Amino acid sequence: MTQLNATGKPMLSARAILLIELALAMGGFAIGTGEFAIMGLMPNVAQGLGISEPQVGHVISSYALGVVVGAPLLAILGARMFRRHLLLLLMAFFALGNFASAMAPDYQALMLFRFLAGLPHGAYFGVAMLVAASMVAPDQRAKAVSRVLAGLTIAMLIGNPTATWLGQWLSWRWAFGLVGLIALLTVLLVAIFLPLDRSEPRNNAMRELRDFNRKPVWLALAISSIGFAGMFCVFSYLAPTMLQVTGVSEHWIPVGLAAFGLGGIVGNIFGGWLFDKLGFKAVAWLLLWSILVLLIFPLAAHSLWTILPAAFAVGTMVSLGPPLQTHLMDVAGEAQTLGAASNHSAFNVANALGPWLGGLAISAGLGWTATGYIGAATGAAGLLVFWWAWTASDAGEATRGTATACD
Repeated sequence: MTQLNATGKPMLSARAILLIELALAMGGFAIGTGEFAIMGLMPNVAQGLGISEPQVGHVISSYALGVVVGAPLLAILGARMFRRHLLLLLMAFFALGNFASAMAPDYQALMLFRFLAGLPHGAYFGVAMLVAASMVAPDQRAKAVSRVLAGLTIAMLIGNPTATWLGQWLSWRWAFGLVGLIALLTVLLVAIFLPLDRSEPRNNAMRELRDFNRKPVWLALAISSIGFAGMFCVFSYLAPTMLQVTGVSEHWIPVGLAAFGLGGIVGNIFGGWLFDKLGFKAVAWLLLWSILVLLIFPLAAHSLWTILPAAFAVGTMVSLGPPLQTHLMDVAGEAQTLGAASNHSAFNVANALGPWLGGLAISAGLGWTATGYIGAATGAAGLLVFWWAWTASDAGEATRGTATACD
């Protein structure tokens, strides 16, 4: 009997699916490298533009705000487009934003170009995950999504350290140029391997907006926005922390970033496994783990041999991603495109909030390691939002139903 995918159509061949997932994951690799490369090059950007590290933190926040604005906006504007065409446009725009960042003449221009580069981020991931889920059987949907997200986690392990090393060797501008080239490669791969499906369901923007505007959706996004902020608070300032507190040379920074990236890969796998076992309750346990890790980080930052495993542990906070993404898809109803895209918007609210709060603490004279304590506080706040989501009557029904389905 012919096996059907999530949309009830005959499945593509295993080879065709693999090549499409590879193309989509390449886009995730480009986005992940572009988003995180500046964190490893914070001292270099600050020196090159004559600004402070906390100001570079504002550049990071500018990109994150671009994601926040662009994810729902572009998801709505592109609702009537074929997914293949929308993916090509989004990744081409991302490439242009990174090439412009590489040529930014000053701080203000870099802030603007990073904001523009962030606009297609969330919408790309949202559409890419829907494409991945639509190609496979319903019981393989989460695995397909995780394979596309693997591009993002591999960027933390390989892309970010490589871009950091390139930026230290030549200039931070080359790192953004590299990201632009990877984005163009993604455009080519998607154009070659993803066929145009003229029978795919066309989204209704108004129906998605109606289903999106419900309490379970907003609470899930709030957990992402607040609970992830601690990871970005620490990670954004990891490079100057290693230089100023740990006392190592800049050549160790790519190693620290690779340790974080390895933690991200482990966390991504573990988070999906834990959600399958516990359902939405997995988020609570992962937030508790995050608070513990962030409280330990300031104590571990003073030695190279403790900050590296601490960076790995902070990277495991990525484990929050698969449970929150899957839960949001479960409660989003017919707002699948907008919900999937907005989850990355929520992650980047955290990416804006974390560096901003960390920069305030550092500028106030609390020291580089204060980021760990600030991050733990945001983790505790995320846990409170989880409790609200769990106890709210309509959210409670959805989450308990999800947990039952997973058992």
